[in-house]
Amino acid sequence: MSTKAGLWIDHRKAIVVAVADKGEHIALIISAVEKQARRSRGSRHEGRYEPLQVPADDSRQRAYTGHLNIYYDAVVASIRDAESILIFGPGEAKGELKKRLEGLNLGGRIVGVETVDKLTDRQIAAKVRQRFAEQDSPLGQEAL
Repeated sequence: MSTKAGLWIDHRKAIVVAVADKGEHIALIISAVEKQARRSRGSRHEGRYEPLQVPADDSRQRAYTGHLNIYYDAVVASIRDAESILIFGPGEAKGELKKRLEGLNLGGRIVGVETVDKLTDRQIAAKVRQRFAEQDSPLGQEAL
């Protein structure tokens, strides 16, 4: 049974479309990543030591990196068994995931990395189906 996976990814969520002989499966993976500590508008901290009430930049960065590692591990777990992987999305997350897959010796399975804007779940599934249909067709084999 051959499984092909395509995924749209950014730092907030990943939508994974697995296409197999038996059909198609769509999974949503949500990340709990927040880039910066947020303050509510107009709120003022009580006291003189406001800098002590906001975490230091390095601790925020460590927390951010830790959350991203957990998120990427969940994404990799969902596509680990795929023999072909298509990665697309709007930002840096697709490149970061590609590096992680290459570090796990799964880089040979990546058939493409594309920059695309936000898409609906149906558009993502259609893009994945179309890409793998082109790859499997006789004309797609000649183009490779």
